[in-house]
Amino acid sequence: MSTVARVALVTGAARRVGREIALELSRTGYDIAVHYRSSRDDAESLADAIRRAGRRAELLPADLALHSAAAALVGQCIASLGRLDVLVNNAAIFERSDPAAFDPNAWQRTLNINLTAPAALCHAAAARMTDGGAIINLADISADRPLPGYLAYCVSKAGVVALTRGLARALAPRVRVNAVAPGVAEWPPDYSDELKRSIVARVPMQRAGTPADVAAAVRFLAHDASYVTGVILPVDGGRSVAW
Repeated sequence: MSTVARVALVTGAARRVGREIALELSRTGYDIAVHYRSSRDDAESLADAIRRAGRRAELLPADLALHSAAAALVGQCIASLGRLDVLVNNAAIFERSDPAAFDPNAWQRTLNINLTAPAALCHAAAARMTDGGAIINLADISADRPLPGYLAYCVSKAGVVALTRGLARALAPRVRVNAVAPGVAEWPPDYSDELKRSIVARVPMQRAGTPADVAAAVRFLAHDASYVTGVILPVDGGRSVAW
């Protein structure tokens, strides 16, 4: 008796945390729609790894800064893989902003990609998702404690938290909506060793997180947590309760 494979769409899947999420979900039994914007070589490498493990993978390029991209991306996922069970809104930009000079273009770019695109994808996916579907948004512990120099990013992630809670209520019981809020999962390239040590010193678990830590939380919310919705799950080694 054949079983129809479940399908997960992971945005920003080609590299870093997104790649690990896609691999973890594929190991759990999902076929993966691999979204990327420009990292085609990395996306192809990921898709090859998923296929070698016996799951299907489809590459779906899209620029999420464009308002038309969300509905098109969901449609392409269903056209290529037949259905949509899980949406993971991972794609985001992390750009420094000058606190002394407001740049409206940079501000809007961050909000477009980090908040408007996930909102549009949630609505497009929920309309076509199978019953029992799950949406997992990537938030950040800095939504509650903004990082100096990254105000637009932190505001966008605070919006993701509100989006998650609002949609969890609006879409229940057919679709669950949760978020994972990482602390450090991968270090930004401009962080010095001294800064890294000072951050880890404030983490009760006394280490930085890894992409695998985040991916495990996403897998739990996508696959195992059938009675969980509206939750913002910190994956930060306890940092959010130690500040």
